[in-house]
Amino acid sequence: MIRVLCLVAVLVLACATPAAAHNVAAGTDLRIAQTIAGAELTVVIKGTTRVPGPLRIGVVAFEPVAELPVSLELRSVADGRTVKGAATAAPEPAYTELTVERTGPHELTLRAGNETAVLPFRVLVERAAAGELVVYGGLFVAGMLLVGGVLTGALSRRGPAMLLAAGAAAGVTVAAMVLVFEPMVPAGPPDGAAPVPQTRASGAQASGGRPFAQARVATVPARPAAGEEFTLRLDLVDGSTGRPVDDLVAHHEALAHLVVTSEDGGYFRHLHPLRTAPGRLEVRLRADRPGRYLAHAELEREDSGGQLVTAAFGVGGDPDGKKPATEPGTGSPTAPLLRPVVPVAGRPATIELGTSGAVRPWLGMAGHLIVRNQDGSFLGHVHEMGSAGPRLRFTYSFPEAGRYLAWVQYAVADRIVTVPFTVEVAPVEGAR
Repeated sequence: MIRVLCLVAVLVLACATPAAAHNVAAGTDLRIAQTIAGAELTVVIKGTTRVPGPLRIGVVAFEPVAELPVSLELRSVADGRTVKGAATAAPEPAYTELTVERTGPHELTLRAGNETAVLPFRVLVERAAAGELVVYGGLFVAGMLLVGGVLTGALSRRGPAMLLAAGAAAGVTVAAMVLVFEPMVPAGPPDGAAPVPQTRASGAQASGGRPFAQARVATVPARPAAGEEFTLRLDLVDGSTGRPVDDLVAHHEALAHLVVTSEDGGYFRHLHPLRTAPGRLEVRLRADRPGRYLAHAELEREDSGGQLVTAAFGVGGDPDGKKPATEPGTGSPTAPLLRPVVPVAGRPATIELGTSGAVRPWLGMAGHLIVRNQDGSFLGHVHEMGSAGPRLRFTYSFPEAGRYLAWVQYAVADRIVTVPFTVEVAPVEGAR
């Protein structure tokens, strides 16, 4: 009997379905950066433990905004149920509670100024583990059998009492085994997780995953003028189906990281475009100089790898009107310190920078280093190493010799500081 019960417990644990959804964890907060209404914000959706129940949403401001009002609308994709609310973007926001009725796919619509973004996400709640049923069931059965054995023994029926006592011992043994072995078994998917595609479940897609998205980058209007606001638009399509790519996952707290620079590097913006429709990302910006501009977008599809989309566009206007462009909040008391002073191609170099105040995490990191080569054919993006104190430290290997444009970014108080500089990288032969 004990062997049979132990075998049942092992089979229950072995049949637990491993979590298959990419980047999914119940009970954790979801943070998505958005460049909206001229401000750099991060939307925080707090993890929830039960449904129906409250879903807390806050909007963190990282650029100077005077309590920017943001309207919220939460919609369940499954049944269309909608609930509305409002939030105020601030460095330390107050969280708004919206009632969520079910798990699964939802859309959060944000409106600020005259811009709108729609963020897809899933409400996830942990399911009770299969082992818990075995543990509590085993202890319940053991308790009942033990009571029955005591009563039977009191009636001087030794044979049945022994059988009942053996059954109780078996129940306790099964519960103990489950408690020991359950932590070794992968947790099942949370309630509300995306279903596992059949191709991946059968193993046909396990090695390849989904293909990279094909991107078309355009400006609206097609030829923006210097000093005038325009929209930079990214349309993402699956090359195998022709359908819009609407399965981007948040990486480093954003659906996409967009870096826009002028060809000479004098203009620099690090933005986080809004999802305005399935497969479409948009951001509004203003170029203060005519000429050729480069756009580099970092994004990642679910069940795929990270990719870099590169495009160029032109801005018209009077060339004599050129002015140096600075990112809002630019300014640092010290210039970056390089070790070695002249980095060597393919070898790690350290870039260290003193900050202008207490650093607060932005996009999940204390600092960001963005590197572009002279012609814009290469873009690198790395993060601060986690050093203590008022200095940021990065390690980076420049791929080739030549001149690089670089920017360090970090957040203090209610602004993002951007420090531009250039680096001359020597070829390997010159290292001695």
